Amino acid sequence: MSDPNVYIMLMASLPSPEALFLAKRPPLSRLKLDRRLRVLRPEDARALKLTEQALHWGEIPLTMTDEEIVARAKTATREIESETVRLMIRDRLEIRTCMVALRRRKRGEQAPAPGTVWGFGRWTSHIARNWNEATFRLENVFPWLREADRLLKDGDSLPLQRLILEQAWKRVDRRRGQHQYDFEAVVAYVIKWNIVDRWGRYNNEEAAERFEELTQAALGEHANLLEEGHA
Repeated sequence: MSDPNVYIMLMASLPSPEALFLAKRPPLSRLKLDRRLRVLRPEDARALKLTEQALHWGEIPLTMTDEEIVARAKTATREIESETVRLMIRDRLEIRTCMVALRRRKRGEQAPAPGTVWGFGRWTSHIARNWNEATFRLENVFPWLREADRLLKDGDSLPLQRLILEQAWKRVDRRRGQHQYDFEAVVAYVIKWNIVDRWGRYNNEEAAERFEELTQAALGEHANLLEEGHA
């Protein structure tokens, strides 16, 4: 399994993801994808599992607290050797952290107190210090934040979902870089598969509304990293 040709053949066997928001469903089922992923080396299979556990809703119980979600992400970034994959995880959770902040602020909550575990990544303290600024003074880092804030205030759930998933997709592409036929390329593919799957599940107004209702019913007044917006 150490033969790099194995991963070349794996990537060559996977259908290219369709254009994200034109796809009604992923280009292959999760069952078929998992079957093809069986060729992964054991350590890579574990790293992929840690990545999905840190990022994807199906792997995160609704009862998990912010502390537990952040701890899971820190475990993944500590144990995964690939810097590219670690950055993919950080990128996605930083997007979620921004969305948690926007949602909390919209509900009239104050900035998280120092030492509170409520988000992940480089910007939690910065966001708290700039809580009342429209984009938390992060418009140069996250230029989409102003639009996300507007959509959130207007209650436009589906366009907000689309915006956030677009940003997640772009970040994966950016991190993938020159990785075409290696483990990092596999992780990027699986993350994109999940993004397409997620968009397909909520690509209509009724589904978006049902999802919003279920989320709020499950989480009550506690906004956490599951809410994100909801990528």
